Amino acid sequence: MDKKREEQLNDIHVLFYFAYRAFIKEPDRILEKHGIQRVHHRILFFIARKPGLSVNELLTSLEVTKQAINVPMRQLIEMGFIISKPAEYDRRVRELYLTEKGQNLERQLSGVQRGKLNPIFEEVGSKNEEIWKVIMKKIIDSE
Repeated sequence: MDKKREEQLNDIHVLFYFAYRAFIKEPDRILEKHGIQRVHHRILFFIARKPGLSVNELLTSLEVTKQAINVPMRQLIEMGFIISKPAEYDRRVRELYLTEKGQNLERQLSGVQRGKLNPIFEEVGSKNEEIWKVIMKKIIDSE
């Protein structure tokens, strides 16, 4: 890789960093008011997308260990944001659901982020939105 290309990629890296920082800024403020962190938002987000998600499915989605998620999960349960119930098909499996309080918080957190993305994609058009999704998927697939 030549020096010019390296600089171009560094510029993209900087943009990626500042875009992510802007994307999480307001949700971080909301989380702070509740005394919780980004990991809690990720948990709420994935449970909201798939109510009844098992603990193991959540661990797989987040790519974390059970130990890493134990404290935040317990906090969310104690704070009344999620409930954990045994699955009907296998009582050993714990399924996770958002409570009404959890749904409201998740909607607020993710709503801020959707509110940031929507006008941008409306401005740049659906073709550029699709290109952006392709790039994001390629980054994910490069792991």
